[in-house]
Amino acid sequence: MIITLIGVILLMSGSAFSQQPATVRFLIQAAEASDLQPFVAAFNEKHPNINLEIVTGPANTNLVEDLYTSAFLLGDSPYDLVYMDIVWVQKFAAAGWLSDLSQWVKTDQLQPYLESVLQGGSYQGKLYRIPFRADGGMLYYRTDLLKQIGANPPETFEDLIQTSKTLQQQNLAQWGYVWQGKQYEGLSAMFVEILAGYGGFWINPDTQVVGLDESEAIQAVEFLRQTITEGISPEDVTTYSEEETRLLFQSGQVAFLRNWPYVYSLASESQIAGQFAIKPMLHIPSLNSGACLGGWGFGISKSSPHPDAAWEVIKYFNQVDVQRDFFLKTGYVPARPALFTDSKLVAKYPYLPNLLTVIENAVLRPPIPQYAQASDILQRYLSAALTGRKTPEAAMKAAAEETRTLLGVQS
Repeated sequence: MIITLIGVILLMSGSAFSQQPATVRFLIQAAEASDLQPFVAAFNEKHPNINLEIVTGPANTNLVEDLYTSAFLLGDSPYDLVYMDIVWVQKFAAAGWLSDLSQWVKTDQLQPYLESVLQGGSYQGKLYRIPFRADGGMLYYRTDLLKQIGANPPETFEDLIQTSKTLQQQNLAQWGYVWQGKQYEGLSAMFVEILAGYGGFWINPDTQVVGLDESEAIQAVEFLRQTITEGISPEDVTTYSEEETRLLFQSGQVAFLRNWPYVYSLASESQIAGQFAIKPMLHIPSLNSGACLGGWGFGISKSSPHPDAAWEVIKYFNQVDVQRDFFLKTGYVPARPALFTDSKLVAKYPYLPNLLTVIENAVLRPPIPQYAQASDILQRYLSAALTGRKTPEAAMKAAAEETRTLLGVQS
């Protein structure tokens, strides 16, 4: 009798244990963790068999990447989902840390997304990341200042130089142009746009040909250096990241700003509200502009004990209604073209249809496993050129040689 009772208790406890919800965790920057928390709560309410948890990380994206990397290297990652910046995908996939999503994803789940954003989540023909939100660099400009001098928004680099000088000469703007010149990932992101505008390239991911010492790349660096030496950009622009440039633009002292879409809603609540607009980045007369493609999305950790539960989370965030609500709340940029013209979103963010043009012209940073090291090389030599420690030509030749050594290719 006692043995039978014990057996029943064990059977019941085992059954109860097996019905415990599967816990699915992912790491995310602090600010976005706060934005996503209501959606996590809604998911958990609708999925009693899954307990979705956010692990709040630092505000710096590089530090978040380091935390993911450290967890994977230790071999027992606590993260089932990987919320990834677009430039992490190839590194994580090549290291074997991500699951190929083809076993879960259906073609119709990918059709609503921008092709370039999907490409950024792929490696060697396999998909490792489902996009959630996109991003792209753009040019902000002061409409009121241009109206005062009867000028159109600049299309070319020379247009920006000349218009900036006119505004400065007439004491309408202290600075013509501000951009991210600090030695960090934002410098690489900004530079790929200038590089594309000159018709250059960084690394061809298919051939591994390096283009940093080509004439177009050197001209791109010379343009940035010119903005400093001619006083169009402040000398300490080489210490600026996104926030320093945003705050300076919002202060009313700057005519033109290179930055990401998040600035729009913040600037719309500042003293320049209603006095600025956005457009695609600059280029030389014979070419088109190119925005640096950014954005975030979800992958599944290969070591996760709950991959199917993790996929349920991705499916939830893949719903158009969930994404619409998230973008209404946060002002982040969709990865679905249809949401750029969604009536509810456009009513709150009227710039979205124009932003679609920017995102559609976006340029990927080199989708290679060694991206982090390649970016570090570029940042170091760009910083040397922009601060005048090396000439643009010497800096880019050295950057190209070191990049070729990294990739194991000949000069």
